[in-house]
Amino acid sequence: MTDFDATRALFHIPDGIIYLDGNSLGPLPLAAEARAATVLRAQWGDLLIRAWNEAEWMTLPSRVGDRVARLIGAPAGSVAMGDTLSVKVFQALAAALALAPEGRRVVLSDTGNFPSDLYIAGGLLDALGRYELRTVAPEEVAAAIDEDVAVVMLTEVDYRTGRLHDMRAVTERAHRAGAIAVWDLAHSAGALPVDVTAADADFAVGCTYKYLNGGPGSPAFIYVAPRHADVATPILSGWLGHAEPFAFEPGYRPARGVERMRVGTPPVLALSVLDAALDAWDAVDMTDLRARSIALSEAFAGAVAQCAPSLDLASPADPQARGSQLSFRHPRAYAVVQALIARGVIGDFRAPDLMRFGFTPLYLSENEVLRAAAILGDVISRDEWDQPHFHARAAVT
Repeated sequence: MTDFDATRALFHIPDGIIYLDGNSLGPLPLAAEARAATVLRAQWGDLLIRAWNEAEWMTLPSRVGDRVARLIGAPAGSVAMGDTLSVKVFQALAAALALAPEGRRVVLSDTGNFPSDLYIAGGLLDALGRYELRTVAPEEVAAAIDEDVAVVMLTEVDYRTGRLHDMRAVTERAHRAGAIAVWDLAHSAGALPVDVTAADADFAVGCTYKYLNGGPGSPAFIYVAPRHADVATPILSGWLGHAEPFAFEPGYRPARGVERMRVGTPPVLALSVLDAALDAWDAVDMTDLRARSIALSEAFAGAVAQCAPSLDLASPADPQARGSQLSFRHPRAYAVVQALIARGVIGDFRAPDLMRFGFTPLYLSENEVLRAAAILGDVISRDEWDQPHFHARAAVT
């Protein structure tokens, strides 16, 4: 049984704050501070360039990749770290298109996909000049997979509403139609049990600064199914994806397996902090995590229904049909969120009218969830949000 009181003690949560935004940026793991200091002083400071070998900097992407692999149901040696999620989406989609049946011209996604994924796909397909990006409503994806589809590219958990795709069922449908399946796990990894092996996913990508608490801009990951690992084409042929980077050959030879999906120099500081953050997961059972997540979200939903009945739930009512977040609609959602933050409850806003709250069992308690709902009810009933400074939009919303 996972001890969530023990995991909470591993994080810095500011006094007086109820943090319901770990689905956007996880809080600071205490171990990250010590690791960053070690890397800065003892490794970079004292070892200088020798640290690439003596502190094993060069193997960080693989070692950290194996730790992430455990959380997404992937075998060791199938996940590589580095770059941003947008870069990894680009890599995965390009490799998937190269593996798709000849003559297919459609990349299928849904209207709930994160816009950046669609931007990346659109840019790549425009450059290739022979593909169409087709989007349908999330609930229409399975029916839209036909023999014109080369790649199905989806985010497992909708960033706005938390709606959860059935990865296994959709991937099976894609494979029956001869298509390749690419999954974005940005709102899944660390939020719920994920098993890319059981789902038979071809590729998966994700970020690590949300539920995995790796810090702002922490490196993304890419999973390549072992059956594809030695044939996938790395469209970004970076020198660290080369079979022998330090041979400095003029021509490119891809490395074996998922290592070919490495691009440039590893972001050592960021990877080291992420490595420390992942220590919090060593004693976490993902089934326990899911049960606790559902309990927290259901407690919040029930309390909001009583304290703020005017709010419309935008997430699926069935907790099994959503990830680890809840969204509510309000015509002045941005201002309401700012008023909540002023009261010590941190959630976030997504245009045009969504208030979004994440439920992260590693550091969130049921008492906090119930207090947050009561404060939300107070803010709504007293129109606390209707003040000019709460309506003023900041650069990051």
